[in-house]
Amino acid sequence: MNLKQTLLALIIAVTVVSCKSTAVKETAIKQSKKEIVAIIDKVNNHWQETHSELGNAFWNVAAYHTGNMEAYKVTKNKKYLDYSNAWAEKNQWMGAKSQNKSEWKYNYGETDKHVLFGDWQICFQTYIDLYNFTGKKEAYKIARAREVMEYQMSTAANDYWWWVDGLYMVMPVMTKLYKVTGNEMYLEKLHSYLSHANSIMYDDEEKLYFRDAKYIYPKHKSANGKKDFWARGDGWIFAGYAKIIQDLPKNAKHRQEYINRYKDMAKSLAAAQQKEGYWTRSILDPEHAPGPETSGTAFFTYGYLWGINNGILDKKTYLPVVEKSWNYLTNVALQANGAVGYVQPIGEKAIPGQVVDKNSTADFGVGAFLLAASEMYRFVE
Repeated sequence: MNLKQTLLALIIAVTVVSCKSTAVKETAIKQSKKEIVAIIDKVNNHWQETHSELGNAFWNVAAYHTGNMEAYKVTKNKKYLDYSNAWAEKNQWMGAKSQNKSEWKYNYGETDKHVLFGDWQICFQTYIDLYNFTGKKEAYKIARAREVMEYQMSTAANDYWWWVDGLYMVMPVMTKLYKVTGNEMYLEKLHSYLSHANSIMYDDEEKLYFRDAKYIYPKHKSANGKKDFWARGDGWIFAGYAKIIQDLPKNAKHRQEYINRYKDMAKSLAAAQQKEGYWTRSILDPEHAPGPETSGTAFFTYGYLWGINNGILDKKTYLPVVEKSWNYLTNVALQANGAVGYVQPIGEKAIPGQVVDKNSTADFGVGAFLLAASEMYRFVE
């Protein structure tokens, strides 16, 4: 073979490889609606069959139910609806149960006095959804949600959301109750509380959120001296923005402000994604706590897909991000038996040396996976 023939052969070989690579990329998300439903069913049936004890209304269990509600919306599987309904009834359609408003608190707490603490309010998201599914005839399902949130809004305080998780827990409660009641106060207080949260946790340079005031740089640094943004924490708020923007009227006063921040986060997060598709627990310092983590990755995947599906995020820019994260979620995180692995346990930061492996699972991680899968169903639809 002469030089000319050799060069021609090389060009052909490179072209073939390039075409194959392009084909793989183009078909990275070519699952049918039926195949996505099969993934949702595999995950959700496994969770519900292994968790017949319904649990309390605290944040971790309630976060699962926010995903279960989305799974119900796309599959119409009544079993999912019944599971959340039974959980809501077990918890009397309440979060923390104190009836004495003078003792209600919103610092961290797992007692019935912590009625105003957002980790006890996330359950209201599911109660409102269940109320809406029943044709809005059963007001008792949202009576406690309205009592608690309307009392909270009657106070002068605006520092209710002092940790980033709380933004996912309660922001959607505000917009959901606004849609039910038409009370503009929900949107006004949402902005007031979020403005306070931004003032203490948002990093305007990186366009990401610290978990809370304890983790502000340079007071706190990652193992390598970098800003330490916790993946699940930023997952909570990124998903939270997607949830509130979809519920806001098109002419809502602060809607564009929220969209701008959501788009800024999308850009920052895309730059930090690992080539394997996941985000490490400390977003900007992969060496701090290396390896895959599912809860943050699933929340990000949901957030990106929602933005793409609704024309807010550019498909050409962000679909490659989703292709990689969805591949991770379905081929690494999802186990053969339907369990969702690599979920960092309950905590508030990336912990060097903490074991997070295929056996690491949790209710909130499954909920995040179901959010992502349900939005993927809408994408392929």
